[in-house]
Amino acid sequence: MSSYKIFDISGSGMTAQSIRMNTTASNIANANSVSSSVNETYRGRHPIFAAQLSDAQRRQGDDSVGVEVLGIVESDAPLNVEYAPNHPLADENGYIYKPNINIMEEMANMISASRSYETNVQTADSAKQMIMRTLRLGQAN
Repeated sequence: MSSYKIFDISGSGMTAQSIRMNTTASNIANANSVSSSVNETYRGRHPIFAAQLSDAQRRQGDDSVGVEVLGIVESDAPLNVEYAPNHPLADENGYIYKPNINIMEEMANMISASRSYETNVQTADSAKQMIMRTLRLGQAN
């Protein structure tokens, strides 16, 4: 595997974790929103990742993989329904609907995504330092 492919791999990891942090931030920002119907209520969103190995890499015998973001899906967990007949957004039965978001889980996701992003940055930086040291080996003192 070429040393430079490490940058592609860690770059795809950083992109994936950035998307994960953005969707988690969106979930946290909308966690306390209220709606008057099931259809209008914000639902938690989560990215779906997969290992990416291109056909060209397989033909060359290179087993390096990156991360591919397949999409972002809405959670199918049940919404939080609360009886609040005096709330201005209550439906005709007195219920309000809140997102299916657990703030503690979202904070754990944010910390995990942040650390994964940081690990990818450190990997790219270490690869850069190794390449620079290798180039300096050929320099005359």
